[in-house]
Amino acid sequence: MGMSDAAFEVMCPDCGAMIKVDPVTRSVIAHTPVARKKTFEDFGEAARALREQDARRDSLFAQSVEAQKNKDDLLSKKFAEAVKKAKENPNSGKPLRDFDLE
Repeated sequence: MGMSDAAFEVMCPDCGAMIKVDPVTRSVIAHTPVARKKTFEDFGEAARALREQDARRDSLFAQSVEAQKNKDDLLSKKFAEAVKKAKENPNSGKPLRDFDLE
């Protein structure tokens, strides 16, 4: 076939890392990951971002607690409305099924 026994490098199309492959064994013999870009330039900026995340998380939790408190009241109002509609139209008959419409 004329293939060389020398290892060759391939760039990963997904992450951009360089992968060194041995053609004889067809296995990866080395991996060089892509240098990652810094998310934050300094610790002050990172700390500020964490504080903002904490504040947002606390706000979402407070909203969730408030929604849970109002859940019982909302469900009871929905049930009362359904009972009211049922009393207004008691002779609606049996509910139609898809089978009845054919």
